[in-house]
Amino acid sequence: MLPKSSLIMKLAIVIVSDPKSGSEEAAGRVFNALALAQESLQHGDEVDITFIGAGTRWPAELTKISHPFNALYNSVRPAVRAASCGCAAAFGATEGVEACGVPLAKENPVAGTTGLLSIRHYLVEGWQTLVF
Repeated sequence: MLPKSSLIMKLAIVIVSDPKSGSEEAAGRVFNALALAQESLQHGDEVDITFIGAGTRWPAELTKISHPFNALYNSVRPAVRAASCGCAAAFGATEGVEACGVPLAKENPVAGTTGLLSIRHYLVEGWQTLVF
């Protein structure tokens, strides 16, 4: 375990990569997002992990015991805040997100959608916000 820093960071990790793309890049993005979340949590940082766009497909994949990143995902699962409701609907991921117990967020009322997860509040509140 890494030593805790005396400085605490507020870190928002936004996952947009698409597991259905089958690319190593998409897998590399989610792996690095989860690894950063784990490192930050070990340092005592406040961490929120969110899924938007095609990234809303990730929770259903990561909760599969056979997935190579399952243990890493489970280690940071308490930091998973939500998946975007409207994005999950648009990308056919609503059922998978709900089955995993990840809340659907819809704070951002966007016309023609059921509402999207708000990223703006992280920026307004001064969170370090990284998109993977």
